[in-house]
Amino acid sequence: MKKSLLNGGLICLTILRIGAESGWAKSNTPTAADLVPPDSGFLQILNLTDGSVYMGIITVTTYNNVLFRTDYGDLTIPIYQIESMETVSKERIIYGRYWFPNPNSTRLFFAPTGKMLGKGEGYFSDYYIFFPGVSYGLTDNIILGGGCSLLPGASLNKQIFYFTPKIGIESVKSFDLAAGALLIKFPEVDTEEDTSDESSSEMPSVVGILFSVATFGDADRSLTIGAGYGFVGSQLAEKPMFMIGGESRISRRIALVSENWILPGLDEPIISYGVRFFSQKLAIDLAFINLLGPHSIFPGIPYIDFVVQF
Repeated sequence: MKKSLLNGGLICLTILRIGAESGWAKSNTPTAADLVPPDSGFLQILNLTDGSVYMGIITVTTYNNVLFRTDYGDLTIPIYQIESMETVSKERIIYGRYWFPNPNSTRLFFAPTGKMLGKGEGYFSDYYIFFPGVSYGLTDNIILGGGCSLLPGASLNKQIFYFTPKIGIESVKSFDLAAGALLIKFPEVDTEEDTSDESSSEMPSVVGILFSVATFGDADRSLTIGAGYGFVGSQLAEKPMFMIGGESRISRRIALVSENWILPGLDEPIISYGVRFFSQKLAIDLAFINLLGPHSIFPGIPYIDFVVQF
């Protein structure tokens, strides 16, 4: 058991290491050439090596220092003390505080939205603890993602692997359209049953969904509608599945999220509702999954995931 968990963990760590070495995790440490006054309508946030954070604008840059204007006066800050700088729109300053972007805008809970990662952006995700994964913006319009399970007691060849490519089709103000796939490879099931019966068939090891999604709104408040066809092996479903969900940010660090499915062959829709807590690079979802109908249970099946940007 410990050996199988270790092997699976080593694979996921290797993926992260390759990503870091190929530039996925990149430094934001500015140079003197980067420390210039912003355009009109923007502010700058300086993070210093001692943990201090200042918001304002650079007015003058010398070889060793910057003159930084804040609401409380001008500061002279040595360049070597500036760990990172971020330029943000003044529209993101609400009640005197910076509302950082949603770090998990490309997904609701399980379902994707129409929004994309930028080129070179990425995140590490984990669903129900045992299903870690990585997603990376290959370009502004292409996301490659995937991962594997870390099921206790299962050897590596008995783990589940998944691949989640997504292509951005259209992105204009308050509207994003994308298409993609979810491919899941299950381990082959060993069976000692008599296979001479022609009616018996081996369960296909690859299943998935081909989908398209449209998102209306921004990263703080949005509605997402999606449709897709499931497949098992080479057989495509005759009827589509539908998804509708959304997200509404109610404070600087909290959003409400819902994701709901209508699946062919299932009389009752699957619904989910929960809360997303986030910081600038981390998002944690706590939710419940339920059926909308007589078979629902209160409050539902607990759901948890988290995302860490890199």
